[in-house]
Amino acid sequence: MSGTNQFLFGIYPYIALAIFLLGSLIRFDREQYTWKSDSSELLRRGQLRWGSNLFHLGILMLFGGHFVGLLTPKELYHAVGLSTQGKQIIAMAAGGFAGTLCLIGIALLLHRRHTEPRVRANSRTMDFVILYWILVTLLLGLVSIVASLAHLDGSVMVALSHWAQHIVTFRGDAAGFIVDVPLIYKIHLFFGMTLFVLFPFSRLVHVWSGFASVAYVIRPYQLVRRRGTAR
Repeated sequence: MSGTNQFLFGIYPYIALAIFLLGSLIRFDREQYTWKSDSSELLRRGQLRWGSNLFHLGILMLFGGHFVGLLTPKELYHAVGLSTQGKQIIAMAAGGFAGTLCLIGIALLLHRRHTEPRVRANSRTMDFVILYWILVTLLLGLVSIVASLAHLDGSVMVALSHWAQHIVTFRGDAAGFIVDVPLIYKIHLFFGMTLFVLFPFSRLVHVWSGFASVAYVIRPYQLVRRRGTAR
């Protein structure tokens, strides 16, 4: 195994995770005013609504699919009667559907950002960087679905799953599992991990607020009393 492979897929994931977590914490602590998505919904609301909804739906499905698909041990889905080949076909179909939704959404958002002068004038460089980075990552993922047609036995999917499971459990031999996987998967992984590096420096930080809003549902009731009412 080369040193480059070991660094990119054995060490770099932890660097990306550290920047993702610490960078988000520092940004929240020092720049809370920027902790938002900078909505411009008054401009081309129809295009924004379609683009935003399709993008968010697609990317949430992709995130959930990657999380469950990569971190679920094969013994678990074998136990419920799902073969490795069957899981790969389901992953390809679901990933293709979600990826297509996300692709249409991000194309609409990019078109709006480029063609609406007021949106473009108020866009930061990072707004374009993050959208195009997601776009390239997404296209690489869709290409990898096509590449998966060449090995429907699920061997590459299992190798990627072993890599992810060893990374999250802090085992040092993770990079060895994907030494021989096709290059398209490695490039996709690199772009996906680097997205976490860019996360704290972009408007994506508002995702944290979305997760935090779940606490609103289980919050205690607020008791409001009139002034002078006995406690």
